[in-house]
Amino acid sequence: MGLNMSMPKDIISRALSEGRNFLLEPEAKLLCAYYGIPVTKFKIARNLDEAKRFASEIGYPVVLKIVSPDVLHKTDVGAVIVNIKNEEELVRAYNTIMENVKKHKPNARIIGMIVQEFVPQSLEVIVGVSKDPQFGHAIMFGLGGIFVEVLKDVTFRILPITDKEAREMLREVKGYPLLKGYRGREPLDEDAIVDIMIKVSKMIEENPMISQLDLNPIIVYTKGAKVVDARIILET
Repeated sequence: MGLNMSMPKDIISRALSEGRNFLLEPEAKLLCAYYGIPVTKFKIARNLDEAKRFASEIGYPVVLKIVSPDVLHKTDVGAVIVNIKNEEELVRAYNTIMENVKKHKPNARIIGMIVQEFVPQSLEVIVGVSKDPQFGHAIMFGLGGIFVEVLKDVTFRILPITDKEAREMLREVKGYPLLKGYRGREPLDEDAIVDIMIKVSKMIEENPMISQLDLNPIIVYTKGAKVVDARIILET
């Protein structure tokens, strides 16, 4: 499978032509990148030698993830390894992922391995989109980790949204003080999050066949933000 498509319609058409109602992670990231959404740097390695070369080009530490239409929940089968610091660890991680996939999904079609930059830790946020049969597409914003999993600290708007509405969404979550700067910590880049949300709004407006989107996590810094993982489901 080629992943060099540059236009949204090419990426989506390819998935549908292969009988998939979802985009592979690299496809989802390519689509995000087309709209200017800041995704982590990544390359698709078809073998271990390419993985070594790409890791060197991207710069350690890196992350390895399997690329397979038959492995949607990569962490469940041990198909993601993060913070790989050198080539020795890379070889070990590559072989471990391949063994894990063969063990849990022996018939999985393996396209390759994502070699992705490992970004520094900071506050995690989530931007998602879901399509309601009655109201259409709605965008969701929330803080990551325990705020979503336990506290359900999220807010919604019907798409499309304006800059003003995006900023209101940030301020509506209970964890907003963590963005604003809590107990003397530097405030994080709200403009970067708003920019991502506006670009997601445009993406959905131009590609209404997207029924669900999850950018999770997005790591927010004092300047800028990075989308670490992206998931897109299509209507069929």
